[in-house]
Amino acid sequence: SWAAEPPASMTVSELQNALKQAKRYLDLVGFSYQGMIDQLEYEKYTHEEAVYAADNCGADWKEEAVKKAKEYLNLTSFSRQGLIDQLKYDKFTDEEAEYAVDTIEY
Repeated sequence: SWAAEPPASMTVSELQNALKQAKRYLDLVGFSYQGMIDQLEYEKYTHEEAVYAADNCGADWKEEAVKKAKEYLNLTSFSRQGLIDQLKYDKFTDEEAEYAVDTIEY
């Protein structure tokens, strides 16, 4: 069931497909809210479908930032500020990026 009423201009199948794709992405890597929207739009979903999927996929965006921070640290070394900046580049908010770095006890 949806957390919000779908806009009248969208069909249920389009929304379900966008939502399924968002959940698949979350299973693979850490995504920011805006990063998810951008990725879905890249996959040719409309902006409205992408926003709807990001709003309703059940992601905890702070925890997604933690996941992404860990992914980066598995690849290479970062200073604390460098990791925050990288997360912000991935369109996490300042709050999400700082939460992630603090959570992994960087």
